[in-house]
Amino acid sequence: MWPGIRKEFSRQIARPEVVRKMIGCGMRVSDDCKLYVDDVEVDFTAVARAVGVDRRVVQQTVKQIRASRYLYSIFSKTRPLGASLVDLVSVLGYSAIVVEADPRSPGIMAGVSEILSRHGTVVRQALADDPDMVQDAKMTFVVEGQLPGKAIEEIHSLNVVRSLKILK
Repeated sequence: MWPGIRKEFSRQIARPEVVRKMIGCGMRVSDDCKLYVDDVEVDFTAVARAVGVDRRVVQQTVKQIRASRYLYSIFSKTRPLGASLVDLVSVLGYSAIVVEADPRSPGIMAGVSEILSRHGTVVRQALADDPDMVQDAKMTFVVEGQLPGKAIEEIHSLNVVRSLKILK
């Protein structure tokens, strides 16, 4: 997806950053060129401030998206993914394990999930960065309670895993 979007904005400097913010927040473009996160309308000025551009750059980006059949087919259906529990793990009594691995290798999520399951660990949330959008893409698992040391060792021993970070 991202290579196709990047191609559509190849001649602009700031618009790709607006698009990256829109994707990251799950913003969609309506038929009448307005921005929404779920059913909440988002002001162009707020997006512009977040990205560090003029409001007109956001407005022109939205107009370009609406005018393109390809872009609009994506951005008319974009939705937010939901709330991440990562920053709440200590409050909720959960733990999180951040896995840095080759994001293009198959089976990373399956391998980590299998190890956690075998050790009786309940996964509450799994989040994976898109390697086309995030330079150092990582995968994060939020789990109930504490992570067993043996499970951490087994995950770290997977040949595609470069590093692990445990959050409590």
